[in-house]
Amino acid sequence: MNPEPEPEPRLNLCVIPVSAAVLLRLHQRFQFLDKDSRGHLRSEDLEAELSENPIGDRIVGAFFQPGQETVDFPSFVRVLAHFRPTEKNRTRDGVQPEPANSRNRKLKFAFQLYDQDRDGKISRTELLQVLREMLGLQVTEEQLQSIAERAIQEADLDRDDAICFDKFRKSLEKVDIDHKMSVRFLE
Repeated sequence: MNPEPEPEPRLNLCVIPVSAAVLLRLHQRFQFLDKDSRGHLRSEDLEAELSENPIGDRIVGAFFQPGQETVDFPSFVRVLAHFRPTEKNRTRDGVQPEPANSRNRKLKFAFQLYDQDRDGKISRTELLQVLREMLGLQVTEEQLQSIAERAIQEADLDRDDAICFDKFRKSLEKVDIDHKMSVRFLE
């Protein structure tokens, strides 16, 4: 009788159990991006990877804290953890912090891509900037203004002409954020 194979060792990184195989793939990707073998990445290293993404510069910005010019491997993994598919069977015991790939943390990450001035609100200007980047020449400026106006009106219950995180989260209640914000190479 063959004994059951030993489960792959898992490392608890970023409050998400990460298998050694996933960690190895992430490290290989990090090394690939670190073409000069400096042990850290600069924004230019990541920009080439996301050049096709209309909001790639915003995603690159998410890897760096204000004033920070490089990102090390642990920080690289912490940001990418937001894109790991949620483990459906996993339950929190109330003691552990909320994992980076939870619905709430994914929504906070997405919110920060819009909230570029980091004031805790998405202003009409910030919303228009993202819409321009995402939709580009596919729609007219008038259509962009209309989309932004409608979004602000629907989510802005206190009429401050901005969208706070709670309003943002509520407006996305029916969106499958896990599907939209998951990268399968992290499985």
